[in-house]
Amino acid sequence: MSKILIIGGTGYTGANVAAEAVARGHEVTSYSRSAPAAPVDGVTYTHGSAEDAAKLIPGQDAVVAALSPRGDLVGRLPGLYRDLAGASAAARARLIVIGGFSSLRSAPDGPRYAEGDVPERFRSEVRDMEAVREWLTGSAPDTLDWTLVSPAGGYGSWAAGERTGTYRVGGEVALFDEQGRSEISGADFALAVVDEIERDAHPRAHISIAY
Repeated sequence: MSKILIIGGTGYTGANVAAEAVARGHEVTSYSRSAPAAPVDGVTYTHGSAEDAAKLIPGQDAVVAALSPRGDLVGRLPGLYRDLAGASAAARARLIVIGGFSSLRSAPDGPRYAEGDVPERFRSEVRDMEAVREWLTGSAPDTLDWTLVSPAGGYGSWAAGERTGTYRVGGEVALFDEQGRSEISGADFALAVVDEIERDAHPRAHISIAY
């Protein structure tokens, strides 16, 4: 059993990861700005500002950073995640960062989707998540055990899907199925995240998850 802190634990990804982790017997703490609409049995919920999240990291085995760069977090996420990384390194806690699909490449050595024509309504979110990826892969301290996990393109609460118990793990090149779709359900993405926490199979690497 591990002690897992999920920052952004009442959001779509965080709530799914919390449910998967607690079902496997892990000790799960969720940190967010507000109480959940549907609490998960066995999860400890605590609330506060994003700036105070790092205070809960000492004593944790793993930290899942699942904040979204939206609303008042626009432009602030890269700095907040650097603070979380520093606290995680000091506590020797594994840091799992939930990234975005746009940080993936379209082909080996090809451009990242973030470098293309991103719709205006998504630009700030894509910019912030790409800044987090650049820092992790280029400047994160050697003492930090991190993994950046990007979901499929068709991932989100609007396409929740069902648990199948299957998924594929890729690298920085986006995964697509034989029909050209890039999809993963919320439950199966959470399955992949908790598997990564337990197995530590991709230290200091950027991975992608899809069917």
